[in-house]
Amino acid sequence: MADGRHESVVLDIPEAIARPRRRWSPQLVWIIPIVAALIGGWLAVKAIMDRGPTASISFKTAEGLEAGKTKIKYKNVDVGQVTQVTLSKDLRHAVATVQLVKGAEPYLVEDTQFWIVRPRIAGGQVTGLGTLFAGSYIGSDIGQSTHAQTHFVGLENPPLVTGD
Repeated sequence: MADGRHESVVLDIPEAIARPRRRWSPQLVWIIPIVAALIGGWLAVKAIMDRGPTASISFKTAEGLEAGKTKIKYKNVDVGQVTQVTLSKDLRHAVATVQLVKGAEPYLVEDTQFWIVRPRIAGGQVTGLGTLFAGSYIGSDIGQSTHAQTHFVGLENPPLVTGD
């Protein structure tokens, strides 16, 4: 080393060995999104399968009707809900689109009647007082016909005689 030459130091470095690449293996982190997607898909299919029939009812006015809140009742049992309230094409009537419970298809027949239940005073009789607190709802009377129908013209007043 005194003469300016350097000694080379040889290090003993192990040689790299190439391993064959593993085939794709699922990472644990992907299990949670996959399970969440499966549950979401199942819930969407279940919601579609549990839906009942849709119908439309036209009234002279939509007073007391609110989409997502107004119920349809038969014998004071909820059988559906108003999903949308719009005006008819000729702007003369309000049209309520309703979603009924699953299995209500046989009740949507030609002579089924619908009307808005609201407080009324007529002939010394007071009716619909319950709607002062709970809000208006659509009353219904199921017909006896065998011909199916999905568009109805709502009554302005409750019928004097129902199917019962």
